[in-house]
Amino acid sequence: MEEPGPAAAPPEGRGRDERSLEALSLAGGAGAAVAGRQLSEGRRATLASALELEGTVLREGRLTQFVANNLERRIRLSGAPRGEPPAGSGGSSIPAIDPGALQDVVALAGQVAAQVDELLRNVHCGLQALTALSVGCIQTYRDGVESLGEAADLSIRAMYALVARCEELDRAMQPVPALAKRIRDMKGTLERLEGLCK
Repeated sequence: MEEPGPAAAPPEGRGRDERSLEALSLAGGAGAAVAGRQLSEGRRATLASALELEGTVLREGRLTQFVANNLERRIRLSGAPRGEPPAGSGGSSIPAIDPGALQDVVALAGQVAAQVDELLRNVHCGLQALTALSVGCIQTYRDGVESLGEAADLSIRAMYALVARCEELDRAMQPVPALAKRIRDMKGTLERLEGLCK
């Protein structure tokens, strides 16, 4: 089995962008094995130095963060089917625009706009009807409150008038007990006169 040689410099372009973290970690592990089984920190340092060739490495304590160079291009390459050239290389991957499809889109947009206009008109009419109903309810409530106030005022006035009449009646009835006493006296006198006449 052949010993792995020193890692060749990554080619410029797509070959360099397609190097994965796994390949870098294997390269770092092979270098560490040849160096004589260094400690885990040394392997991490070797891996970090290999990663620095492909991007930015940030260390915070035991946490190591890696940000790849040309990240957007790598994402596009990872999403492209195998064997298909990337979007930035040579031929254009954007298909030709179909005029019929554009006309269909314009027609559909017109239909959507007409339906939105109709919906807005319906909403406007509904809001006007609700507003008119709310105004009618508020006016009815106002008229009921006003009539209730008038009825309460009339009732209070009638009650005061009744109390005044009752007071007048009480004052007018004050001579009645004396008159009743006189009537009883006259009745007694008449009874005695009848007794004498017999």
